[in-house]
Amino acid sequence: MQKFFVYLLSLGHLSVDLAPGALPAILPFLVLYNGLSYTEIAGLMFASSCLSSIVQPVFGFWADKSSKTWFMALGILMSGLGLGLSGLASSYWLIFLAITVMGIGSSIFHPVAAQTVNRVSEHKATGMGIFSVGGNLGFGVAPLIAATALSAWQTPGTVVFAVWGILTAAMMFWAVPKMTAAANPKRTGPKAQHAAAVDEPKNDWPAFARLSVVILCRSVAMSGTLAFVPLFCIDKFGISEAFSSTLLTFLCLCGAVMTAAGGWLTDRVGLVRACKLGYILMGPAFALMLAAPSVWWVYPLMVVLSFTLNATYAAFVVLGQSYLAKNVGFASGVTMGLSSSLGGMLVPLLGLLADAYGIEFVIGALAAIGVLCAASSFFLTDPKQRQP
Repeated sequence: MQKFFVYLLSLGHLSVDLAPGALPAILPFLVLYNGLSYTEIAGLMFASSCLSSIVQPVFGFWADKSSKTWFMALGILMSGLGLGLSGLASSYWLIFLAITVMGIGSSIFHPVAAQTVNRVSEHKATGMGIFSVGGNLGFGVAPLIAATALSAWQTPGTVVFAVWGILTAAMMFWAVPKMTAAANPKRTGPKAQHAAAVDEPKNDWPAFARLSVVILCRSVAMSGTLAFVPLFCIDKFGISEAFSSTLLTFLCLCGAVMTAAGGWLTDRVGLVRACKLGYILMGPAFALMLAAPSVWWVYPLMVVLSFTLNATYAAFVVLGQSYLAKNVGFASGVTMGLSSSLGGMLVPLLGLLADAYGIEFVIGALAAIGVLCAASSFFLTDPKQRQP
């Protein structure tokens, strides 16, 4: 039954990430039919990503204070309805409000869902990997759904996301009491009382701070890869813009596989060792990209980058939860939320470097960030294992 809950949470992850994954594909339709400016479009992206990621730790901290498993169903509902109503809105600020609701829904879902995965999974990293694959698939299929729906029905086509959100949220509302019972089994008797006293969770804030440095480096590397590797290939190898997009598609497909495989591997080699094995490959992968004689050499390097960026995802999320064992929801909000937004906030600095020194300089900078990420991972310590 616990495995069923993990897969159900992965489906919920897919559902809640459909909306932010579809937004970039919807933006051109909003420009076409609603006449939005580029500044207004940027504001919608801020409401969807940065704003929602920043407030994730707040909802995680709130969930730690009391049981908020119903947040998962509410988050899915808000995410689907927010995007669904955005296509029906007639003014920019109504669209902005709808996208903000969508972003808050995503923020509500992720910390509590990751907290629940941690509690119901026998093999935590494997469970986190399965859960994360749902999000990857949601981001992957969302643009196709959005393009199909809006091409057929123009902006009101966003309603399909509202319908899916309502159906999935209803299913999650049904499952929440059962998952709560599985995540908090009743234990009675003297042995249970002794175990509770010995097994009282504790927070290791210095270790979590060191992990945050690793997450920051990884986040910058991920955002830098998405933003600048296609541009690097266009500049160096003279490929077309359309062909360069296949690199990102390839990376996303590899990412889904590597995320699941990484969770399985982490449960076998350990959390800290998985981070070290993964991040030690990041710097060399970027450095070899500079020496690639043709674009076809970049594809195997993208496999390596996908491994180092995605296969370590479950490891650092579970590691953060282990370091902050008293505040698993807050740890989940930080590791999952800020890991996706911090890099995006710092990528403009890489853009300034590209304008000043060229795109190859940025790839070299990403190699240096990869070395720093690997070096930082060697300062991570194994969390104290809680005894049953």
